[in-house]
Amino acid sequence: MKVSWKVSLVAGALASLWIVGFVLAARPSAQEQPRMRESIVGKKAGVYFKNVSTSTLKELSVDDFIGAMGVMTDALGLDCADCHPNAGSDQVDWVFDTARKKTARRMVEMVGNLNKEFFGGAQRVTCWTCHHGRVIPATSIALNAVYEAPNSELDDFVPRDPEQPAATEILDKFVAAVGGQRWSGVRNYIASGSSIGFGGFGGDGQFEIFANAPAQRTVRIQFPQHPDRGISTWVYNGTNGWINTPRALLENYDLIGGELEGAKLEAQIAFFGNIKGSLTNWRTGFRRVIGDSEYYTVQGNGPKGELATFYIDPKTYLLKRLVRYEPSPVGNVSVQIDYDDWKDAGQGVKLPFEYNFYWLDGRYTAKIKEYKFNTTMPAGVFDRPKNQ
Repeated sequence: MKVSWKVSLVAGALASLWIVGFVLAARPSAQEQPRMRESIVGKKAGVYFKNVSTSTLKELSVDDFIGAMGVMTDALGLDCADCHPNAGSDQVDWVFDTARKKTARRMVEMVGNLNKEFFGGAQRVTCWTCHHGRVIPATSIALNAVYEAPNSELDDFVPRDPEQPAATEILDKFVAAVGGQRWSGVRNYIASGSSIGFGGFGGDGQFEIFANAPAQRTVRIQFPQHPDRGISTWVYNGTNGWINTPRALLENYDLIGGELEGAKLEAQIAFFGNIKGSLTNWRTGFRRVIGDSEYYTVQGNGPKGELATFYIDPKTYLLKRLVRYEPSPVGNVSVQIDYDDWKDAGQGVKLPFEYNFYWLDGRYTAKIKEYKFNTTMPAGVFDRPKNQ
């Protein structure tokens, strides 16, 4: 029986902190299973998936290709089954060319050609540019919207605002607010709590973060009362990254594309005292509003075209939100983390006791009960996860 993609994803609480799109679909059919467990290292999407033929997508690493699928899915307001028959069931056929998949190929080529011909290769046109969550793009202005609130969509790139304080000044105050020099005495920590899921679905998971300075981080979700759901694990060991998500299309695989840089960033800023060294070309943009409050927007660049925007409270100098963007041929792959309930966690430092994770195909909340500092880490916690 087919299960709705987004509902089954949330209900399963198989939320990925990094990879988006159809990676968390139901387990592939038996004939697909062996191929999906092959190593992706050194393989492009056009080789690994056999049926990926568009000029830009086929050159992506496998994990970045998954992210691009998430961009396309949300830009049109669809789910995987709208292009791939029976996605979300054990009868899925990823290879069959539906009419919509053929159209998608032409659209991806069109996007690439427009950017190349009219914008010198810079990405100014994406799937979202026209579709905005619709299969057929709207062609006329909704007149009532013209006279109501202004368009709330935000540019990914944050231009400098000369009226705002320098980015380094804001970041220094953030570091001071969360403990300053006391972070130098934190060599590691373990955060433990619960994964609540979204809308009450897929909750009651055991949530853990293992962080080892300066840039090792493992996130783990398991369900002791439901061992059949397996253990979802996301690891960055300081150099390499891996994901293990039971019941997923790609169950256990390496991060080798842009998402590896995203995993590295999240590992670095797990030790907030190191935030200034995590990116380059820091700049302060115009203030942006979240809820009823204004926040500084401080943005930096990564080494491979990534962007990350930090929303910092101008009153408390605590971090409210991180949005990071990894480039893809069809639009930036975005991940958002909201940090709430900042409190003294021990060792003289502050940490959030609530994390809200958002990605292109889901969201969930994790609430922390306890942080333990400078403790003994479990053996192998930063090693590649094992298949379950």
